[in-house]
Amino acid sequence: MSSAIRIHEVGGPEVLKWEEVSVGEPGPGEVRLRHGAVGLNFIDVYFRTGLYGAEVPFIPGLEASGVVEALGEGVSDLQVGDRVAYAAPPAGAYCEERLMPADRVVKVPEGVSDELAAAMMLKGMTAQYLLRRTFEVKAGDTILFHAAAGGVGLIACQWAKHLGATVIGTVSSDEKAELAAAHGCDHPIVYTRENFVERVKTITAGEGVPVVYDSVGKDTFMDSLDCLRPLGSMVIFGQSSGPVPPMELGLLAAKGSLFITRPTLMTYTAKRADLVATAAELFQVVEQGAVRLEINQRFALRDAADAHRALEGRKTTGSTVLTV
Repeated sequence: MSSAIRIHEVGGPEVLKWEEVSVGEPGPGEVRLRHGAVGLNFIDVYFRTGLYGAEVPFIPGLEASGVVEALGEGVSDLQVGDRVAYAAPPAGAYCEERLMPADRVVKVPEGVSDELAAAMMLKGMTAQYLLRRTFEVKAGDTILFHAAAGGVGLIACQWAKHLGATVIGTVSSDEKAELAAAHGCDHPIVYTRENFVERVKTITAGEGVPVVYDSVGKDTFMDSLDCLRPLGSMVIFGQSSGPVPPMELGLLAAKGSLFITRPTLMTYTAKRADLVATAAELFQVVEQGAVRLEINQRFALRDAADAHRALEGRKTTGSTVLTV
């Protein structure tokens, strides 16, 4: 038998239960994986609490790395023994072994460890589509990235800096400001004591920024709009403080004909070709050393509840992995 974290009812971290599960043989187009490491992400909290709907009982998690143990019918581009990683539905990554659609996994380069692969896929591919596709950051741009010391933030700050941008980032403490600065954030703003709108206006000489990347949601949304220059883009890719409340769309006109989007990684990587290209660019910048990942927390998979408490308590920085 194999073991996994299962959720029988939505709620707090205590609903994460370590249980034995059975894993069958892969069907057509599937592979069976044995995990080496599992990535921890805030979207896991959304599913655990019921913010994102899922039929119980279910195994949470969307990101992991491991080895292919068996191939289903029709799988031709993978082999038993291949090291692979993924950051995609269906949920079920919090486990030792699982079945996974073969077209949702990608091969991992030799120089990337299991832990690094599990830590980078969801956050790194998120940074890729945000910076390269949702709003294409170019040399000379000045951008605002909220939660700059978080998992996506640390990757995005480095990547944006690599692209030639000036990076403004918000963080909650001086310690996180130092961390963000060490990872490419030119202007870390400690929002707990500084007005980030005023700081952004000062840094940009009153012009504002062309794009704000916001995974915080409710607490930062309205002020973020005031950081944008006319025709600027508001990119909301998460809601750690809660969902953005309804708003009158005329406000976007009043504040300078602004654009707003709520993208997801799943949409940007829905096509196999896009998934492979996104992962390839991520692996490239990591292997080049342009982006380095910080795995600052490790928890045993069976202790996933403790990992969720740390994540929700804002006690984590960089990436967190669950070891199998």
